[in-house]
Amino acid sequence: MPGTKIIILRMRELVYTGIFVGIGILLVVLLYFMFWGKDDGQKAPETADNTINYQAGVYTKELAFGESVVSLKVALDTDHVKSVEIEPLDESVTTMYPLMEPAVETISEQLAAGVTVEDIELSEESQYTQEMILGAVEEILVENTRGDVEEKEK
Repeated sequence: MPGTKIIILRMRELVYTGIFVGIGILLVVLLYFMFWGKDDGQKAPETADNTINYQAGVYTKELAFGESVVSLKVALDTDHVKSVEIEPLDESVTTMYPLMEPAVETISEQLAAGVTVEDIELSEESQYTQEMILGAVEEILVENTRGDVEEKEK
């Protein structure tokens, strides 16, 4: 019987082999999605067809920071954000949130320079404050795009 071979496998070896095969498959799937998955980094170049048009004006939105309410003003032109400002802050708000004013100034400068809301760089010092402010700015922009305004009027 030289042609027949008997292989004895222990249960431990089968379990280890199954675990390593599972990890290998998981690693291959992870690498696929990391490198060949969605192409989020590629954006269409801006042309006259895909630029966003806003309804020009100054819009306000109230933000709640703890027990304090702050009014955020966003000045829009037809094709870009002119500025983002905070209504005069109380001393209590500036004392409790000292990074609020610099955060708004940083966001305002970047938006006025033509950076989109998604591409704004947040500082590590006031990241969460800037995220709240950006959320409010984005809501204002969505509410005041020309397409939304025309649909509301119809």
